[in-house]
Amino acid sequence: MASVKISIIGAGSAVFSLRLISDICKTESLAGSFVTLMDVDESRLDAAYILASQYARDMKANIQFEETIELEKAISGADFVINTALVGGHAFLEKMRKIGEKHGYYRGIDTQEFNMVSDYYTLTNWNQLSFFLEIATMMEKLSPNAWLLQAANPVFEGTTLISRKSKIKMVGFCHGHHAVNDIVDTLNLEKEKIDWQVAGFNHAIWLTRFHYDGKDAYPILDEWFKEHPNGKSPKNPFDDQLSPAAIDTYHFYGRMPIGDTVRNSGWKYHYDLETKKKWYGGPWGGADSELGWKWYEDRLREITALTSKTAELLKKNKNVKLSEALSANFSIIPADFANEVKSFYDPSILSGEQHIPFIDAIVNNHTNRFVVNILNNGVIAGIPNDVAVEIPARVDKDGIHPEEITPPLPERIIKWYLYPRMARMEWALEAFEKKNPDLIVEILLRDRRTHSYEQARAVVDEIFKDIS
Repeated sequence: MASVKISIIGAGSAVFSLRLISDICKTESLAGSFVTLMDVDESRLDAAYILASQYARDMKANIQFEETIELEKAISGADFVINTALVGGHAFLEKMRKIGEKHGYYRGIDTQEFNMVSDYYTLTNWNQLSFFLEIATMMEKLSPNAWLLQAANPVFEGTTLISRKSKIKMVGFCHGHHAVNDIVDTLNLEKEKIDWQVAGFNHAIWLTRFHYDGKDAYPILDEWFKEHPNGKSPKNPFDDQLSPAAIDTYHFYGRMPIGDTVRNSGWKYHYDLETKKKWYGGPWGGADSELGWKWYEDRLREITALTSKTAELLKKNKNVKLSEALSANFSIIPADFANEVKSFYDPSILSGEQHIPFIDAIVNNHTNRFVVNILNNGVIAGIPNDVAVEIPARVDKDGIHPEEITPPLPERIIKWYLYPRMARMEWALEAFEKKNPDLIVEILLRDRRTHSYEQARAVVDEIFKDIS
Protein backbone atom coordinates (compact mmCIF):
# COMPACT_ATOMS: atom_id res chain seq x y z
CA MET A 1 0.00 0.00 0.00
CA ALA A 2 1.39 3.41 -0.95
CA SER A 3 0.13 6.98 -0.99
CA VAL A 4 0.92 9.22 -3.97
CA LYS A 5 0.24 12.71 -5.28
CA ILE A 6 -2.10 12.63 -8.27
CA SER A 7 -2.83 15.80 -10.22
CA ILE A 8 -5.83 16.05 -12.55
CA ILE A 9 -5.43 18.79 -15.17
CA GLY A 10 -8.77 19.97 -16.58
CA ALA A 11 -10.60 18.78 -13.48
CA GLY A 12 -13.52 21.14 -14.18
CA SER A 13 -14.92 18.36 -16.35
CA ALA A 14 -16.82 17.19 -13.31
CA VAL A 15 -18.17 13.87 -14.64
CA PHE A 16 -14.80 12.57 -15.82
CA SER A 17 -13.16 13.83 -12.63
CA LEU A 18 -15.80 12.10 -10.51
CA ARG A 19 -15.08 8.84 -12.30
CA LEU A 20 -11.42 9.14 -11.42
CA ILE A 21 -12.17 10.23 -7.85
CA SER A 22 -14.56 7.32 -7.35
CA ASP A 23 -11.87 4.91 -8.54
CA ILE A 24 -9.29 6.44 -6.18
CA CYS A 25 -11.65 6.22 -3.22
CA LYS A 26 -12.43 2.57 -3.99
CA THR A 27 -8.78 1.57 -4.38
CA GLU A 28 -7.72 0.82 -0.81
CA SER A 29 -4.08 0.36 -1.78
CA LEU A 30 -3.98 4.10 -2.68
CA ALA A 31 -5.38 5.23 0.69
CA GLY A 32 -3.68 8.33 2.04
CA SER A 33 -3.11 9.78 -1.43
CA PHE A 34 -3.26 13.49 -2.17
CA VAL A 35 -5.23 14.71 -5.21
CA THR A 36 -4.78 18.12 -6.81
CA LEU A 37 -7.62 19.33 -9.00
CA MET A 38 -6.53 21.98 -11.51
CA ASP A 39 -8.57 24.00 -14.00
CA VAL A 40 -8.58 27.56 -15.34
CA ASP A 41 -12.38 27.79 -15.02
CA GLU A 42 -12.69 28.61 -11.33
CA SER A 43 -16.44 28.05 -11.01
CA ARG A 44 -16.32 24.60 -12.58
CA LEU A 45 -13.18 23.76 -10.62
CA ASP A 46 -14.84 24.73 -7.36
CA ALA A 47 -17.85 22.56 -8.21
CA ALA A 48 -15.61 19.58 -8.96
CA TYR A 49 -13.71 20.10 -5.70
CA ILE A 50 -16.90 20.24 -3.63
CA LEU A 51 -18.33 17.12 -5.29
CA ALA A 52 -15.06 15.18 -4.95
CA SER A 53 -14.57 16.14 -1.30
CA GLN A 54 -18.14 15.23 -0.37
CA TYR A 55 -17.92 11.93 -2.24
CA ALA A 56 -14.75 10.99 -0.36
CA ARG A 57 -16.48 11.79 2.94
CA ASP A 58 -19.50 9.72 1.93
CA MET A 59 -17.21 6.78 1.13
CA LYS A 60 -15.10 7.35 4.28
CA ALA A 61 -12.06 7.31 2.01
CA ASN A 62 -8.68 8.51 3.27
CA ILE A 63 -8.02 10.86 0.34
CA GLN A 64 -7.07 14.55 0.61
CA PHE A 65 -7.89 17.18 -2.01
CA GLU A 66 -6.77 20.63 -3.02
CA GLU A 67 -7.83 22.87 -5.89
CA THR A 68 -5.74 25.30 -7.89
CA ILE A 69 -5.83 27.33 -11.09
CA GLU A 70 -2.03 27.20 -11.32
CA LEU A 71 -0.55 24.52 -13.55
CA GLU A 72 2.85 24.82 -11.89
CA LYS A 73 1.39 24.13 -8.45
CA ALA A 74 -0.49 21.08 -9.73
CA ILE A 75 2.58 19.56 -11.36
CA SER A 76 5.15 20.36 -8.67
CA GLY A 77 6.02 17.21 -6.77
CA ALA A 78 3.36 15.10 -8.47
CA ASP A 79 3.81 11.35 -8.89
CA PHE A 80 1.15 11.10 -11.59
CA VAL A 81 -0.30 13.85 -13.80
CA ILE A 82 -3.58 13.08 -15.59
CA ASN A 83 -4.22 15.53 -18.42
CA THR A 84 -7.86 15.77 -19.45
CA ALA A 85 -7.88 19.45 -20.49
CA LEU A 86 -9.29 20.78 -23.75
CA VAL A 87 -7.83 24.24 -24.34
CA GLY A 88 -10.61 26.62 -25.33
CA GLY A 89 -13.24 23.96 -24.64
CA HIS A 90 -15.87 22.86 -27.12
CA ALA A 91 -16.71 26.52 -27.76
CA PHE A 92 -13.38 26.96 -29.53
CA LEU A 93 -13.87 23.80 -31.57
CA GLU A 94 -17.34 24.89 -32.64
CA LYS A 95 -16.01 28.31 -33.63
CA MET A 96 -13.44 26.62 -35.87
CA ARG A 97 -16.10 24.30 -37.28
CA LYS A 98 -18.36 27.21 -38.21
CA ILE A 99 -15.53 28.94 -40.04
CA GLY A 100 -14.86 25.74 -41.94
CA GLU A 101 -18.49 25.28 -42.92
CA LYS A 102 -18.69 28.91 -44.00
CA HIS A 103 -16.03 28.09 -46.60
CA GLY A 104 -17.68 24.86 -47.77
CA TYR A 105 -16.10 22.27 -45.47
CA TYR A 106 -18.96 20.19 -44.08
CA ARG A 107 -18.39 19.61 -40.35
CA GLY A 108 -15.20 21.71 -40.42
CA ILE A 109 -11.72 21.28 -41.84
CA ASP A 110 -10.60 18.92 -39.05
CA THR A 111 -13.14 16.41 -40.31
CA GLN A 112 -10.85 14.53 -42.66
CA GLU A 113 -10.70 11.07 -44.20
CA PHE A 114 -10.05 8.63 -41.31
CA ASN A 115 -10.46 11.41 -38.74
CA MET A 116 -14.16 12.08 -38.39
CA VAL A 117 -14.41 12.34 -34.58
CA SER A 118 -15.92 15.73 -33.75
CA ASP A 119 -13.53 16.76 -30.95
CA TYR A 120 -10.36 15.16 -32.32
CA TYR A 121 -8.95 18.43 -33.62
CA THR A 122 -5.37 18.32 -34.93
CA LEU A 123 -5.24 20.83 -37.78
CA THR A 124 -6.63 23.87 -35.98
CA ASN A 125 -6.07 23.46 -32.24
CA TRP A 126 -2.39 24.31 -32.03
CA ASN A 127 -3.15 25.69 -28.55
CA GLN A 128 -3.94 22.15 -27.42
CA LEU A 129 -0.71 20.68 -28.77
CA SER A 130 1.26 23.57 -27.27
CA PHE A 131 -0.35 22.88 -23.90
CA PHE A 132 0.68 19.23 -24.13
CA LEU A 133 4.32 20.26 -24.55
CA GLU A 134 4.02 22.87 -21.78
CA ILE A 135 2.91 20.16 -19.36
CA ALA A 136 5.76 17.85 -20.41
CA THR A 137 8.37 20.61 -20.10
CA MET A 138 7.08 21.60 -16.67
CA MET A 139 7.11 17.98 -15.52
CA GLU A 140 10.76 17.62 -16.59
CA LYS A 141 11.57 20.51 -14.25
CA LEU A 142 9.18 20.03 -11.33
CA SER A 143 8.36 16.30 -11.24
CA PRO A 144 10.95 14.49 -13.41
CA ASN A 145 10.09 11.04 -12.07
CA ALA A 146 6.34 11.40 -12.53
CA TRP A 147 4.14 9.67 -15.08
CA LEU A 148 2.00 11.66 -17.51
CA LEU A 149 -1.31 9.96 -18.25
CA GLN A 150 -2.61 11.58 -21.43
CA ALA A 151 -6.41 11.47 -21.66
CA ALA A 152 -7.10 14.69 -23.60
CA ASN A 153 -7.59 14.46 -27.35
CA PRO A 154 -5.92 14.19 -29.77
CA VAL A 155 -4.31 11.18 -28.03
CA PHE A 156 -2.65 9.82 -31.20
CA GLU A 157 -0.94 13.06 -32.15
CA GLY A 158 -0.38 14.07 -28.52
CA THR A 159 1.26 10.85 -27.38
CA THR A 160 3.47 10.77 -30.47
CA LEU A 161 4.47 14.43 -30.09
CA ILE A 162 5.25 14.33 -26.36
CA SER A 163 7.13 11.03 -26.59
CA ARG A 164 9.32 12.42 -29.36
CA LYS A 165 10.03 15.72 -27.62
CA SER A 166 10.31 14.73 -23.96
CA LYS A 167 12.01 12.11 -21.78
CA ILE A 168 9.20 11.94 -19.23
CA LYS A 169 7.38 8.69 -18.60
CA MET A 170 4.05 8.84 -20.35
CA VAL A 171 1.14 6.77 -21.60
CA GLY A 172 -2.00 7.68 -23.52
CA PHE A 173 -5.42 6.32 -22.59
CA CYS A 174 -8.78 5.97 -24.30
CA HIS A 175 -11.79 3.82 -23.45
CA GLY A 176 -12.81 2.93 -27.02
CA HIS A 177 -11.75 -0.70 -26.61
CA HIS A 178 -14.69 -1.22 -24.24
CA ALA A 179 -16.81 -1.45 -27.40
CA VAL A 180 -15.65 -5.07 -27.59
CA ASN A 181 -18.15 -5.62 -24.77
CA ASP A 182 -20.95 -4.37 -27.04
CA ILE A 183 -20.16 -7.17 -29.47
CA VAL A 184 -19.88 -9.77 -26.71
CA ASP A 185 -23.18 -8.70 -25.12
CA THR A 186 -25.04 -8.61 -28.45
CA LEU A 187 -23.84 -12.11 -29.29
CA ASN A 188 -24.83 -13.32 -25.78
CA LEU A 189 -21.36 -14.70 -25.11
CA GLU A 190 -19.93 -15.34 -21.66
CA LYS A 191 -17.28 -12.69 -20.96
CA GLU A 192 -15.02 -15.02 -19.00
CA LYS A 193 -14.66 -17.25 -22.07
CA ILE A 194 -13.59 -14.40 -24.37
CA ASP A 195 -9.97 -13.91 -25.44
CA TRP A 196 -9.58 -10.66 -27.38
CA GLN A 197 -6.92 -8.30 -28.59
CA VAL A 198 -7.05 -4.92 -30.34
CA ALA A 199 -4.32 -3.01 -32.14
CA GLY A 200 -3.81 0.11 -34.26
CA PHE A 201 -3.74 3.83 -33.46
CA ASN A 202 -5.96 5.73 -31.05
CA HIS A 203 -9.45 5.94 -32.59
CA ALA A 204 -8.13 3.52 -35.22
CA ILE A 205 -8.06 0.12 -33.49
CA TRP A 206 -9.11 -3.26 -34.84
CA LEU A 207 -10.21 -6.55 -33.28
CA THR A 208 -7.19 -8.64 -34.26
CA ARG A 209 -7.97 -11.63 -32.02
CA PHE A 210 -11.48 -12.72 -31.08
CA HIS A 211 -11.72 -16.17 -29.50
CA TYR A 212 -14.56 -17.77 -27.58
CA ASP A 213 -13.95 -20.83 -25.44
CA GLY A 214 -10.63 -21.34 -27.22
CA LYS A 215 -12.02 -21.10 -30.75
CA ASP A 216 -12.19 -18.34 -33.37
CA ALA A 217 -15.34 -16.32 -32.65
CA TYR A 218 -15.45 -14.41 -35.93
CA PRO A 219 -17.72 -17.11 -37.47
CA ILE A 220 -20.23 -16.37 -34.68
CA LEU A 221 -20.08 -12.71 -35.60
CA ASP A 222 -20.48 -13.51 -39.31
CA GLU A 223 -23.60 -15.52 -38.55
CA TRP A 224 -25.08 -12.60 -36.60
CA PHE A 225 -24.41 -10.30 -39.57
CA LYS A 226 -26.28 -12.70 -41.88
CA GLU A 227 -29.25 -12.60 -39.55
CA HIS A 228 -29.00 -8.82 -39.04
CA PRO A 229 -27.75 -7.34 -42.34
CA ASN A 230 -28.77 -3.83 -41.25
CA GLY A 231 -27.00 -4.08 -37.92
CA LYS A 232 -28.44 -2.85 -34.65
CA SER A 233 -30.62 0.23 -34.20
CA PRO A 234 -28.81 2.84 -32.11
CA LYS A 235 -30.00 3.82 -28.64
CA ASN A 236 -28.01 7.04 -28.87
CA PRO A 237 -25.67 8.67 -31.42
CA PHE A 238 -22.62 6.91 -29.97
CA ASP A 239 -24.19 3.44 -30.20
CA ASP A 240 -22.51 2.48 -33.49
CA GLN A 241 -20.36 -0.61 -32.81
CA LEU A 242 -22.76 -2.83 -34.78
CA SER A 243 -23.99 -0.19 -37.21
CA PRO A 244 -24.13 -0.70 -40.99
CA ALA A 245 -20.94 1.40 -41.20
CA ALA A 246 -19.12 -0.98 -38.84
CA ILE A 247 -20.30 -4.05 -40.74
CA ASP A 248 -19.37 -2.59 -44.11
CA THR A 249 -15.94 -1.56 -42.84
CA TYR A 250 -15.37 -5.08 -41.50
CA HIS A 251 -16.24 -6.62 -44.85
CA PHE A 252 -13.64 -4.45 -46.61
CA TYR A 253 -10.80 -4.73 -44.10
CA GLY A 254 -11.34 -8.24 -42.77
CA ARG A 255 -11.36 -7.28 -39.08
CA MET A 256 -13.89 -5.43 -36.96
CA PRO A 257 -13.26 -1.72 -36.33
CA ILE A 258 -13.58 -1.07 -32.60
CA GLY A 259 -14.88 1.99 -30.77
CA ASP A 260 -14.26 5.32 -32.44
CA THR A 261 -12.70 3.55 -35.42
CA VAL A 262 -16.28 3.06 -36.60
CA ARG A 263 -16.71 6.84 -36.66
CA ASN A 264 -13.33 7.32 -38.38
CA SER A 265 -14.39 5.17 -41.28
CA GLY A 266 -13.97 7.36 -44.35
CA TRP A 267 -16.05 9.68 -46.54
CA LYS A 268 -18.22 6.87 -47.84
CA TYR A 269 -20.23 7.12 -44.62
CA HIS A 270 -19.97 10.88 -44.05
CA TYR A 271 -20.77 12.85 -47.23
CA ASP A 272 -23.82 14.53 -45.71
CA LEU A 273 -26.51 14.05 -43.07
CA GLU A 274 -28.61 11.62 -45.11
CA THR A 275 -25.54 9.50 -45.82
CA LYS A 276 -24.69 9.47 -42.13
CA LYS A 277 -28.22 8.35 -41.24
CA LYS A 278 -28.00 5.51 -43.75
CA TRP A 279 -24.78 4.13 -42.26
CA TYR A 280 -25.15 5.04 -38.56
CA GLY A 281 -28.91 4.94 -38.15
CA GLY A 282 -31.59 7.47 -37.39
CA PRO A 283 -32.58 9.82 -36.10
CA TRP A 284 -29.09 11.24 -35.51
CA GLY A 285 -26.79 9.77 -38.16
CA GLY A 286 -24.10 8.97 -35.60
CA ALA A 287 -22.22 11.09 -33.11
CA ASP A 288 -20.45 13.25 -35.70
CA SER A 289 -23.43 14.64 -37.55
CA GLU A 290 -24.90 18.03 -36.80
CA LEU A 291 -27.76 16.25 -34.98
CA GLY A 292 -25.62 13.72 -33.13
CA TRP A 293 -23.14 16.27 -31.89
CA LYS A 294 -25.94 18.61 -30.77
CA TRP A 295 -27.35 15.68 -28.77
CA TYR A 296 -23.96 15.31 -27.09
CA GLU A 297 -23.54 19.03 -26.37
CA ASP A 298 -27.09 19.32 -24.98
CA ARG A 299 -26.45 16.32 -22.73
CA LEU A 300 -23.13 17.80 -21.59
CA ARG A 301 -24.84 21.08 -20.70
CA GLU A 302 -27.51 19.24 -18.71
CA ILE A 303 -24.95 17.32 -16.68
CA THR A 304 -22.73 20.38 -16.18
CA ALA A 305 -25.71 22.35 -14.90
CA LEU A 306 -26.60 19.46 -12.59
CA THR A 307 -23.12 19.24 -11.09
CA SER A 308 -23.01 23.00 -10.57
CA LYS A 309 -26.44 22.99 -8.90
CA THR A 310 -25.43 20.03 -6.75
CA ALA A 311 -22.21 21.73 -5.65
CA GLU A 312 -24.16 24.84 -4.60
CA LEU A 313 -26.51 22.69 -2.51
CA LEU A 314 -23.62 20.91 -0.81
CA LYS A 315 -21.87 24.20 -0.14
CA LYS A 316 -24.92 25.52 1.70
CA ASN A 317 -25.80 22.30 3.53
CA LYS A 318 -22.90 20.28 4.93
CA ASN A 319 -25.20 17.51 6.15
CA VAL A 320 -26.40 16.47 2.69
CA LYS A 321 -24.63 13.57 1.03
CA LEU A 322 -23.58 13.79 -2.60
CA SER A 323 -25.77 10.83 -3.48
CA GLU A 324 -28.81 12.57 -1.97
CA ALA A 325 -28.09 15.84 -3.75
CA LEU A 326 -27.69 14.13 -7.11
CA SER A 327 -30.62 11.74 -6.74
CA ALA A 328 -32.98 14.67 -6.21
CA ASN A 329 -32.42 15.51 -9.87
CA PHE A 330 -32.44 12.00 -11.38
CA SER A 331 -35.80 12.62 -13.04
CA ILE A 332 -34.41 15.46 -15.16
CA ILE A 333 -30.99 14.06 -16.17
CA PRO A 334 -30.04 11.35 -18.70
CA ALA A 335 -30.90 7.88 -17.40
CA ASP A 336 -27.49 6.42 -18.17
CA PHE A 337 -25.78 9.12 -16.11
CA ALA A 338 -28.22 8.55 -13.25
CA ASN A 339 -27.31 4.84 -13.32
CA GLU A 340 -23.61 5.71 -13.40
CA VAL A 341 -23.98 7.92 -10.34
CA LYS A 342 -25.62 5.04 -8.48
CA SER A 343 -22.70 2.79 -9.38
CA PHE A 344 -20.31 5.29 -7.77
CA TYR A 345 -21.49 4.00 -4.41
CA ASP A 346 -20.92 0.32 -5.15
CA PRO A 347 -17.38 -0.39 -3.86
CA SER A 348 -17.04 -3.35 -6.23
CA ILE A 349 -17.64 -1.32 -9.41
CA LEU A 350 -14.93 0.85 -10.93
CA SER A 351 -15.69 3.41 -13.61
CA GLY A 352 -14.02 1.57 -16.50
CA GLU A 353 -11.45 4.33 -16.97
CA GLN A 354 -7.93 2.93 -16.85
CA HIS A 355 -6.02 5.75 -15.14
CA ILE A 356 -6.34 4.81 -11.46
CA PRO A 357 -5.92 1.02 -11.97
CA PHE A 358 -2.77 1.89 -13.99
CA ILE A 359 -1.44 3.97 -11.10
CA ASP A 360 -2.24 1.12 -8.70
CA ALA A 361 -0.37 -1.34 -10.94
CA ILE A 362 2.72 0.88 -11.08
CA VAL A 363 2.75 1.89 -7.40
CA ASN A 364 1.60 -1.32 -5.72
CA ASN A 365 2.69 -3.90 -8.31
CA HIS A 366 -0.92 -5.00 -8.80
CA THR A 367 -0.30 -6.44 -12.25
CA ASN A 368 -3.13 -5.77 -14.67
CA ARG A 369 -3.91 -5.69 -18.38
CA PHE A 370 -4.54 -2.36 -20.09
CA VAL A 371 -4.96 -0.95 -23.58
CA VAL A 372 -2.29 1.74 -23.83
CA ASN A 373 -0.94 4.31 -26.26
CA ILE A 374 2.86 4.19 -26.37
CA LEU A 375 5.57 4.45 -29.03
CA ASN A 376 5.48 1.40 -31.28
CA ASN A 377 9.07 0.16 -30.87
CA GLY A 378 8.48 -2.85 -33.07
CA VAL A 379 5.13 -4.04 -31.71
CA ILE A 380 3.17 -3.53 -34.95
CA ALA A 381 5.19 -4.57 -37.99
CA GLY A 382 5.45 -1.90 -40.68
CA ILE A 383 4.85 1.07 -38.33
CA PRO A 384 7.84 3.30 -37.42
CA ASN A 385 9.15 2.96 -33.88
CA ASP A 386 8.52 6.63 -33.05
CA VAL A 387 4.78 6.54 -33.82
CA ALA A 388 2.31 5.96 -30.97
CA VAL A 389 0.23 2.80 -31.27
CA GLU A 390 -2.72 1.59 -29.20
CA ILE A 391 -2.15 -1.96 -28.01
CA PRO A 392 -2.81 -4.27 -25.04
CA ALA A 393 -0.08 -4.48 -22.43
CA ARG A 394 0.63 -5.87 -18.99
CA VAL A 395 1.57 -3.24 -16.43
CA ASP A 396 3.39 -3.71 -13.11
CA LYS A 397 5.96 -1.91 -10.95
CA ASP A 398 8.53 -2.30 -13.71
CA GLY A 399 6.38 -0.44 -16.24
CA ILE A 400 4.56 -1.32 -19.45
CA HIS A 401 5.06 -4.68 -21.16
CA PRO A 402 3.36 -4.81 -24.58
CA GLU A 403 1.68 -7.98 -25.77
CA GLU A 404 2.71 -9.65 -29.00
CA ILE A 405 -0.01 -8.90 -31.55
CA THR A 406 -1.26 -12.31 -32.66
CA PRO A 407 -2.60 -12.68 -35.22
CA PRO A 408 -0.98 -9.58 -36.76
CA LEU A 409 -3.01 -6.82 -38.33
CA PRO A 410 -3.96 -7.66 -41.93
CA GLU A 411 -1.89 -6.03 -44.66
CA ARG A 412 -4.98 -4.22 -45.94
CA ILE A 413 -5.48 -2.44 -42.61
CA ILE A 414 -1.82 -1.49 -42.44
CA LYS A 415 -1.57 -0.15 -46.00
CA TRP A 416 -5.06 1.17 -46.66
CA TYR A 417 -5.97 2.55 -43.25
CA LEU A 418 -3.04 3.01 -40.86
CA TYR A 419 -0.57 4.39 -43.40
CA PRO A 420 -2.92 7.19 -44.58
CA ARG A 421 -3.90 7.99 -40.98
CA MET A 422 -0.24 8.09 -39.96
CA ALA A 423 0.65 10.38 -42.87
CA ARG A 424 -2.08 12.81 -41.83
CA MET A 425 -0.70 12.80 -38.29
CA GLU A 426 2.79 13.57 -39.55
CA TRP A 427 1.51 16.42 -41.75
CA ALA A 428 -0.42 17.93 -38.85
CA LEU A 429 2.54 17.74 -36.46
CA GLU A 430 4.92 19.27 -39.00
CA ALA A 431 2.53 22.16 -39.58
CA PHE A 432 2.23 22.68 -35.82
CA GLU A 433 5.94 22.44 -35.06
CA LYS A 434 6.86 24.82 -37.88
CA LYS A 435 3.84 27.02 -37.10
CA ASN A 436 3.20 27.07 -40.85
CA PRO A 437 -0.47 27.43 -41.91
CA ASP A 438 0.64 26.98 -45.54
CA LEU A 439 1.06 23.28 -44.76
CA ILE A 440 -2.57 23.13 -43.64
CA VAL A 441 -3.54 24.55 -47.04
CA GLU A 442 -1.52 21.76 -48.64
CA ILE A 443 -3.40 19.19 -46.57
CA LEU A 444 -6.73 20.68 -47.64
CA LEU A 445 -5.79 20.48 -51.31
CA ARG A 446 -6.04 16.69 -50.81
CA ASP A 447 -9.51 17.03 -49.26
CA ARG A 448 -12.52 15.98 -51.36
CA ARG A 449 -14.42 19.09 -50.26
CA THR A 450 -11.85 21.48 -51.73
CA HIS A 451 -12.81 22.91 -55.13
CA SER A 452 -10.02 25.45 -55.52
CA TYR A 453 -6.78 26.67 -54.02
CA GLU A 454 -8.49 29.95 -53.17
CA GLN A 455 -11.09 28.14 -51.07
CA ALA A 456 -8.43 26.32 -49.03
CA ARG A 457 -6.37 29.48 -48.65
CA ALA A 458 -9.34 31.53 -47.46
CA VAL A 459 -10.46 29.09 -44.76
CA VAL A 460 -6.93 28.67 -43.40
CA ASP A 461 -6.32 32.43 -43.34
CA GLU A 462 -9.50 33.04 -41.37
CA ILE A 463 -8.92 30.21 -38.90
CA PHE A 464 -5.29 30.94 -38.20
CA LYS A 465 -5.38 34.73 -38.02
CA ASP A 466 -5.96 34.44 -34.26
CA ILE A 467 -3.96 31.25 -33.67
CA SER A 468 -0.65 31.32 -35.48
